[in-house]
Amino acid sequence: MSDFKKKSDLTVEGMGRAPNRAMLRSVHMQDEDFAKPILGVANLHSDITPCNAHLGHLAQKAREGIFAGGGFPQVFGAPTASDGIMMGHQGMRYSLVSRETIADSIEIVSGGMNHDGVISIGGCDKNMPGCMMGMCRLNVPSIFVYGGTILPGVGPQGQTLDVVSVFEAVGQYQAGKMDEEEVHQIECAACPGAGACGGMYTANTMASAIEAMGMSLPYDASYPAISSLKEVETFEAGKALVNLVKNGTKPSDIITREALENAYTVVLALGGSTNAVLHMMAIARELDLDWGLEDFDRIGEKVPVLADLKPSGRYVMYDVHRVGGTPAVMRALLDAGMLHGDCPTVTGKTIAENLANVPSIYSRIQDVIMPLDKPKHAHGHIRILKGSLAPEGAVAKTSGLKKTDITGPAKVFDGEEACFDAIQRREVKEGDVIVIRGEGPVGGPGMREMLAVTAALVGQGLGASVGLITDGRFSGGSHGLVVGHVAPEAWVGGPIALIKDGDMITIDAEAKILNVDVPEEEMAKRRAAWTKPEIREKRGVLHKYAMCVKSASLGAVTS
Repeated sequence: MSDFKKKSDLTVEGMGRAPNRAMLRSVHMQDEDFAKPILGVANLHSDITPCNAHLGHLAQKAREGIFAGGGFPQVFGAPTASDGIMMGHQGMRYSLVSRETIADSIEIVSGGMNHDGVISIGGCDKNMPGCMMGMCRLNVPSIFVYGGTILPGVGPQGQTLDVVSVFEAVGQYQAGKMDEEEVHQIECAACPGAGACGGMYTANTMASAIEAMGMSLPYDASYPAISSLKEVETFEAGKALVNLVKNGTKPSDIITREALENAYTVVLALGGSTNAVLHMMAIARELDLDWGLEDFDRIGEKVPVLADLKPSGRYVMYDVHRVGGTPAVMRALLDAGMLHGDCPTVTGKTIAENLANVPSIYSRIQDVIMPLDKPKHAHGHIRILKGSLAPEGAVAKTSGLKKTDITGPAKVFDGEEACFDAIQRREVKEGDVIVIRGEGPVGGPGMREMLAVTAALVGQGLGASVGLITDGRFSGGSHGLVVGHVAPEAWVGGPIALIKDGDMITIDAEAKILNVDVPEEEMAKRRAAWTKPEIREKRGVLHKYAMCVKSASLGAVTS
């Protein structure tokens, strides 16, 4: 470290910084510590959600690793919001907003303290992209640690459960297929302890993407939350961060277009969440990388869906761990020529070097990851659609579907609650195309996820026989013929604002089309009669978000 200049010297070096050092001595820094790299530990612990309930313990392991590596850790908090618990009501408006707040919080603390590096430890859906965005803004040596997946629950018939099982049980109850006691049994068994939701939902999707991106240690995405493996990994991540600082390796050195291609390749192979589209664009934007909807479409054409994971498959993330973990999947993709092996990572090695001694997932007998020549889907399950209803684009999810197109009459709802109530009343019929609008980044505000709606449809047996489009989002737990992120959104005058009940809408995921069959002159009349609504919220964080947020086609970012 003889020629290494610490950024933290701005805070602690020289006579003029004696007052700063005086305050730091009261939090246990001593003379020799001021010469060490001073490293931020962003701890997103919260006991409001199982995803984050154990992160305080992991933050302690990160501190120990930093001390062992020769650095000095400073732990600070950042907020989290529980997507699963906020789902289905107005609280969900804060979910995507929390991504920005997490990024802001990390930037504020570590930027203000002139930290030499940052390790961020997160668990719930928006933690991962929020932490990554904050670390990319700072562009100091950084590592992300995922809190890990929850263990699967075991149902009354021995079936594997997770939180989406409960949402779908509610739909079965509404359809008269399950009684209240059966729902209660599933509710009580679905979430057996700490860790993020178990299927290939947004948390596991983004953790896998970040590992493939090179910004976390190998196996980070697949180690379970409650395991000594996760504790050891977090300790090693603390040590690795000190090495990154000494070597001057920053996120901009690791996250390139090729690294983003690796990340999205793994997302597709594992059957990940549509939210990856928003979040990867947001991460790229923080580093001024050229990355847009066309890149997702390009990669989606050549990467098959291999994982038989929930929500449309049988298994959960714990099963990926059981059969070899994310590196074993990545090794198979590397062997098939689907990954850029020369991309650097936070280990100081390339992707190929990290995987050199990892057996391919196909080196063992297992049925979690399908063979490359017999995939679940020949190409990506996430499709970018455009057309008269989505001039800027929309994102479709087709996993688990035999039929990926529908033309049917629109059933229009202003907001999620109105749609959910109609589904409860059994007013949605086979062949309908549901339109939920006013849920976009500005309109929500906050672009709510529609898991309660999609789970109710699946529970009633309508998941494959109706279409659903929205300017809001879908949870990673959603499945069916669903199209989100419709842009421009209704609140700013996008075509979705002009749709009426009975208009014939076509969703064609293979042709990548989202159209409405209404003559141009009629649409022009409707537009002339349309009045732009005021922002719903008049104060607070939701108001600020609505005033600043960009289109979903740009990642719904506020910076």
